[in-house]
Amino acid sequence: MPWRPPSNDRFYRLIVRTGQFLRWALRLDIQATGMEHLPATGLPGGAPRQVTPGNGAVFAVTHFGYLDFAVLELILWRRDRAQLRFLVHQGAADHWLTGPAISASGHVVVGYTDRSDAYDAAVAKLREGEYLAVFPEAGVSRSFTVRECRTGAVRMAADANVPVIPVSIWGAHRVLTRGHGFSLRRSWRAPVRVHVGEPMMVEAGGDVEAATEVLRSTLQSGIDHCIAGFPLQPEPGAWWMPAHLGGSAPTDAERQLLDAADIAAGRRRAPRQSR
Repeated sequence: MPWRPPSNDRFYRLIVRTGQFLRWALRLDIQATGMEHLPATGLPGGAPRQVTPGNGAVFAVTHFGYLDFAVLELILWRRDRAQLRFLVHQGAADHWLTGPAISASGHVVVGYTDRSDAYDAAVAKLREGEYLAVFPEAGVSRSFTVRECRTGAVRMAADANVPVIPVSIWGAHRVLTRGHGFSLRRSWRAPVRVHVGEPMMVEAGGDVEAATEVLRSTLQSGIDHCIAGFPLQPEPGAWWMPAHLGGSAPTDAERQLLDAADIAAGRRRAPRQSR
């Protein structure tokens, strides 16, 4: 069990500055559209975001690569120095290296079995005015299309009476993703495109299944928007492109079979639609 320091905003700022340095060192070209859909801070330009009850939000983020979380945080930090709290699996929290960093950053840890405590802690943070980031696909999509989403993001937002903000990220998976490690040549000046969709409000007691399907569709529309404006022209059969666009990534049907094999082998949790 790793040492778990208390949440510390100074440590969080150190992590962000490290990310900013790496972005500068690699000359990553991160550009975003739909920024008008981000919550208004009401503060003068450059003033840090204030965490106050009533201004929380759930950021539902696509998950094609391992750096998607960092891309979103860098965008929000540059805009108003907002800090994101993520839902993090217990396995990462138990790691000797990442565990202390997760604890010091104030993220919410989702346990191996009973996850109700994490759900309650997440809703409490939202009610306090925190920004909470969730990967509703619950794992990296190897097809590079948005797969089935779990209802947690929508349910938490409804219980806390805050919006769900869809965020689609395309291009970060070329830098680092499942089955494709880091490559300096591929990462140098790598373009990354982000699209922020319109916020969704879901009433408590509403149809979370239907709202989650709308969320999935919105996230995929954002990905399509990012691809349409992506500056790189992929070669035929490019591994980082989805099959329906001529890439060699698994088709959606193949991805479902691979996901099922992961679940059977214990490498991924089976979908849970209810709390």
